[in-house]
Amino acid sequence: MTHPFTSKLLLVFAIVPFLFACNIRDKEKNSIETLKMQEARNATTVEFIDVENDFGNIIDGEIVESNFTFKNIGNAPLIISNATASCGCTVPEKPEAPVLPGETGSIKVKFNSSGRPGKVHKEVTVVSNAQPAFPKLIIKGMVEKKSS
Repeated sequence: MTHPFTSKLLLVFAIVPFLFACNIRDKEKNSIETLKMQEARNATTVEFIDVENDFGNIIDGEIVESNFTFKNIGNAPLIISNATASCGCTVPEKPEAPVLPGETGSIKVKFNSSGRPGKVHKEVTVVSNAQPAFPKLIIKGMVEKKSS
């Protein structure tokens, strides 16, 4: 038979971790909300000169480059943290330094057409502190097979 004090002690040890878990979840929620508020304060606005590039007809194996130009029309530096393509044949290059208010910048996108004959439609997703978010950048065109 267990002593009543032991039963109460076991109950306390069983409940205490749940209390701390709730406290941790509350702190995580507050941290996420704080980050969102900081992001909103640090947000800027971007104006795009172009968001789509049609490279026309090219021959299988050619590499084409597109530059997507934009201007930071907001009040905070534009920070581009990531730029990813929908396919390994498409490689975006983002500016490493922040684009200051009033300045223009560009994202260069290289497309390797080797082994990709036919109609092409590739998208680049850009992650930044722009509000609204960057639109998808699109390259498209037609890759023709090499003549024998």
